[in-house]
Amino acid sequence: MAKRDYYEVLGVQKNASKDDIKKAYRKLAVQYHPDKNAGDKKAEEKFKEATEAYEILADDQKKAAYDQFGFAGVEGMGGTHDWSNFRGFEDIFGEGGFGNIFESFFGGSFRRGGSSVRQGANLRYDIEIPFKDAVFGTKVEIQYSHNESCKSCNGAGTSDGSGKKTCPVCRGSGQVRHSQGFFSVATTCHQCHGEGSIIEKPCSDCGGSGTQKKRQKIMVTIPAGVENGKRIVIPRQGDAGPNNGPPGDLYVFIRVKPHEYFERQGYDLYCAVPISISQAALGADIHVSTLDNKTIKVKVPSGIQNGKMLRIRDEGVPAGSQRGNLYIKLMVQIPEKLSRRGKELLEELAKIEGQNDSPKPISLSQLGDV
Repeated sequence: MAKRDYYEVLGVQKNASKDDIKKAYRKLAVQYHPDKNAGDKKAEEKFKEATEAYEILADDQKKAAYDQFGFAGVEGMGGTHDWSNFRGFEDIFGEGGFGNIFESFFGGSFRRGGSSVRQGANLRYDIEIPFKDAVFGTKVEIQYSHNESCKSCNGAGTSDGSGKKTCPVCRGSGQVRHSQGFFSVATTCHQCHGEGSIIEKPCSDCGGSGTQKKRQKIMVTIPAGVENGKRIVIPRQGDAGPNNGPPGDLYVFIRVKPHEYFERQGYDLYCAVPISISQAALGADIHVSTLDNKTIKVKVPSGIQNGKMLRIRDEGVPAGSQRGNLYIKLMVQIPEKLSRRGKELLEELAKIEGQNDSPKPISLSQLGDV
């Protein structure tokens, strides 16, 4: 089934404020959450659809990409799988996430007690590469810091295999319940921070966190044809997850330096090449350097006009097994100073052709591409 527009899913206008988006999602999350609609597949799909829409529209960068390019602009950015652990819940429903509001209004336990294994945080790394490397691809070594699983305790956070004990405050549930009038409100346990257990003897190397900050070097493969602003996802190179959870991903964002001579449009390259008046009038064979440092011979037809384009096939940006084209814009250079002989020759040419002091205007469409 085709995806629905994210604004349509949440029932808000494109110019809706963050507060309006948040309120709209909160209403749908309460209505369709699976724990309230056990066994209702339709409600579960509605909940997932609304959560994905909120994850995109509540993030300024993702929202801008979606507004400009639609679903293609946010491909891979949204669609979290563990909906109960979606990090937007705490922003919507307060500390403790959806469990607090769900238990308050509907009863039952949303949070599953005991230590939770969660994926580590995703990380971002920005690099700038030369124009040529973006066109033909390259490999770049990067160095960055991330959290790795502590080797001393194997990510458990405990010292000498002492293990963990049930939290005496929440008794393993991870939540503390408070009565407020007719309602019973559950909040995250302040003692174990929702884990349901506490460490008796924390690891001396990681302080009980189970992770340590480390610097590492990795090689990043930049594919041929990558565009400015694109990102490369490197799986499992982000922060290690708590309680030996799987690591997050590393997102490498690419900025391409402009080239001195070449520009790019899609898979085609463009450059400008100067030619003399005589070459434009008589035609000539000129030699042009391509982006990959080849020298190719280009035939300039006689009578070529200033600003005309010549197309060189298969000298553009690689696109799979093919390549785009190279377009050369010919710029006829008028000499600022002429030698005596050069001036005599041009004056003679003007007499032969019959210089017209009163030219008639012509339509710009007759000039073609200039």
